[in-house]
Amino acid sequence: MARPYSPGPKQFVFVVGDGDDQQVSVSDAQEAYVAFSAFFRERASDTYTVEDVLGGQRLVLLPGQGVIARTEWADRRRSEYLKVDRTNRYLPSAMLFFENGYAGLDHFGQWFPDLAGLDASPETRGAARAATITTEAAAIEEVARIWSNSGVVDPSDAYYVFFDSHDVGDDRAERAELLGLIAFLGLERVDAPAEAAAGEVWVRTDERLDVEFERWS
Repeated sequence: MARPYSPGPKQFVFVVGDGDDQQVSVSDAQEAYVAFSAFFRERASDTYTVEDVLGGQRLVLLPGQGVIARTEWADRRRSEYLKVDRTNRYLPSAMLFFENGYAGLDHFGQWFPDLAGLDASPETRGAARAATITTEAAAIEEVARIWSNSGVVDPSDAYYVFFDSHDVGDDRAERAELLGLIAFLGLERVDAPAEAAAGEVWVRTDERLDVEFERWS
């Protein structure tokens, strides 16, 4: 079982690979975030690393590749990788890491154990991610994660709208995953209204999702 990520004073090392490392001792996650934000913005690098050496965890931001990586080795070594399509995703990932380490990023996006898997098309990545989810509980939780990022309930309260106001070219991997999970859960997808944005996905409300969505609201 993984160790709980303990709160309280912590030490982090910020690294960019040019030898100008910075070690900070902070009392809370917000203090760590402020320090790292300054470190991140003051340097131009393809790689930024945050190490919690005592906690046995690491976050690596790779803007040059459009990737975020997380590693933990306190109990068993494992690494996972996330494809990033927006530059404003990097610093929020750091905040989650400061708050709760490796586990804090569980719901940040589609994590893959193999960096090479990120080279696949967004549709392939999304379908592959959906295929790894094999229980109803896990599928409902993942659908709620996707909905929480850009979802709304339509005014009639009859439909969930995923990717509200998004273009069809946005969120391609997440959309592919969602469509796989809709089929897995037996949810009813309906045609979006003519005035809806091209990337929206409309699904009839379901009691199973109502409960989980409340937790994410």
